[in-house]
Amino acid sequence: MRFVLLMGFLMLIGSSCEKSLPAGPAESEVLDGPLSNLTASEQLQFVRGDEAFGEVFTIEKGLGPIFVANQCSGCHPGDGKGSPFVGFLRFGQSDTTGNHYLHLGGPQIQHKAIPGFLPEKLPAGVVSTRLLAPAVTGLGFLDAVPDSELMKLADPTDVDQDGISGRPHWNVIPDYVPLRPDAESRKGRYITRFGKKGAVYDLLQQTANAYKEDMGITSLFEPMDPFSKQEVDPEVGGETIHDVVFYLKTLKAPIPRNQEDDEVDAGRMVFSEIGCDGCHTPTLRTGHSPIGALSQVEFYPYTDLLLHDMGPLLDDGYTEGFALSSEWRTPPLWGLGLSRDAQGGSYFLLHDGRAATIEDAILLHGGEAERVTERYRQLGEKEKRNLITFLESL
Repeated sequence: MRFVLLMGFLMLIGSSCEKSLPAGPAESEVLDGPLSNLTASEQLQFVRGDEAFGEVFTIEKGLGPIFVANQCSGCHPGDGKGSPFVGFLRFGQSDTTGNHYLHLGGPQIQHKAIPGFLPEKLPAGVVSTRLLAPAVTGLGFLDAVPDSELMKLADPTDVDQDGISGRPHWNVIPDYVPLRPDAESRKGRYITRFGKKGAVYDLLQQTANAYKEDMGITSLFEPMDPFSKQEVDPEVGGETIHDVVFYLKTLKAPIPRNQEDDEVDAGRMVFSEIGCDGCHTPTLRTGHSPIGALSQVEFYPYTDLLLHDMGPLLDDGYTEGFALSSEWRTPPLWGLGLSRDAQGGSYFLLHDGRAATIEDAILLHGGEAERVTERYRQLGEKEKRNLITFLESL
């Protein structure tokens, strides 16, 4: 009888606590979370990848001896954009002849070190750039877009004379990267699409590089230790790397908000009328994917995944692969309105976080975007406000 009474009391407490707990945020208000329609085995792998993404590395687990962060989520809080407080510095050269400073610790400065070691310092005479980590949601969709679709969007000689001449980044890739089924090739180079300069082929390369360059953790894929410059035994298993890759592939895409709002709808029209969609392509479509939830899906990232010349204000003199120093891969705009949640409550936009508002970011666009920027300047205050409202709804 006592057991029955006790159980009844505990159930009553649980029920009252459940009623008093505040409701969690709507799914559209957070960036993290899995794709819907994953199979049971895919959900399990997503959970393993989620745990690995949040794992805190210690000296005992192989951290360093020099590093930038001690966990993946340290640079991508809540799977969102990084802030200047967790930014990173890359260095090299201003031409496309390859990074000549790998022997000096390039391409990335590891500005932290475990006890007994000194962090790296920027070598003299190099070109450097400060970068912020991007949001990682929806990457599986971007990864699954066929090369042929990017080729269709490219206009390297500006045939249509709209001032926009996006081009794929044809780059060399590591041997361990599996090619896409439709992979295009030119003189031993392939279309790469991830990273600020679009210099990374896929999420496996991105993840293996991040473990090595950000945390000093070597793997079977990237066994070269950033400190000793020697090949060492893997400090993280291949299964863990693949779980993290799967996690990144199966994070849901950001969910737009307030799409029935009149200002959002008006701003969407302004976005198209002034030509923002010339680079920030609203709609893309995936090809076949072994992950059913990613296969043959139309989605809305607002990017063409191509390189564009952004003019002198955004030319930091640094380059990766075969991108020019003024060229940047079009960043997706989805999730833009949630960026502040991951960045401490304020906007830090563009590759280095220099723009404190969306308008600041727009006005820094030059080069191929100069015409669009000028059209923005000529808008009335209401049209500008509608455009910003639309962008913050994505």
